[in-house]
Amino acid sequence: MDYNILVCDDEKDIVSAIKIYLEAEKYKVYVAYNGLEALKIIESVPIHLVLMDIMMPKMDGISAILKIREENNIPIIILSAKSEVTDKIIGLNVGADDYITKPFNAIELVARVKSCLRRYVSLGSVVVEQEEISLGRVCINDSSKEVTVDDEPVSLTPYEYKILLLLMKNKGKVFSSNEIYEQVWEEEAHDVKKVISVHISHLRDKIEINPRKPDLIKSVYGMGYKIEDRG
Repeated sequence: MDYNILVCDDEKDIVSAIKIYLEAEKYKVYVAYNGLEALKIIESVPIHLVLMDIMMPKMDGISAILKIREENNIPIIILSAKSEVTDKIIGLNVGADDYITKPFNAIELVARVKSCLRRYVSLGSVVVEQEEISLGRVCINDSSKEVTVDDEPVSLTPYEYKILLLLMKNKGKVFSSNEIYEQVWEEEAHDVKKVISVHISHLRDKIEINPRKPDLIKSVYGMGYKIEDRG
C-alpha cells in the first residue's frame, strides 16, 4: 500500500529535510507551513499520517489537531522542541498519538512513522483468539476494529484502541505504565507515565459513564491500570 504523509511545520528547512527522509522510504509526502494549509490538504487528499509542529502562524498545531480529530483518527505525531514540554502534553491531550523531539535524526523519525502506520493499518500485534470481547456495556470487535458502548459506536484512535484491547483481553490484570507503553508502542519505555495517563484519560472520557469516577478502567495506586473484572 502507498502511504500519503502530511508534514506541517513553519520551518521550511525542517520540512524539506523530513520530505527527503520520507521520500527515500517511498512515501508520498505533502507539505504545509501552518495549520490552515494542513487542514485544506487533509480535506482534499487521503492522508494516512500527519507530522505536526506546534508553534506556527495563522493556525498553530494544537488548533489544527483539534480540528482534525473532529472527523479523523489518522495518526498524528507532534514535532516539538525540547522546550515545548507543556505544549507536547497539551498535544497529546487534544488527540495526538505520539511526539518526536527536535532535533531528531532520520532513523528515529522513519522508525516512528513506520511504527505509527503499522498500528494504524493493523492496530497492533496483540493476538485475540475471539473476534469479540465484551465487558458490561463495552464491546470490541477485533475483526472489524469497532468499539461500541451501550451498542453505540465509539471512535478511538489506534493507540486508544490497542490500550483498551490489551486491558480487556487481560481483565483484572494490572499493567504498569511502562508495560502498557512497551506493548502498545512496541518500544522501550522511558518516562512515559504522563503519556499513558493522557491516553487513559481519553479512553475514560469515551467509555465511562462518569470519567471522573471510572467503574471500568481502574487506577491501582503506585502500580498502574486494569479493567475491572466483572465476570
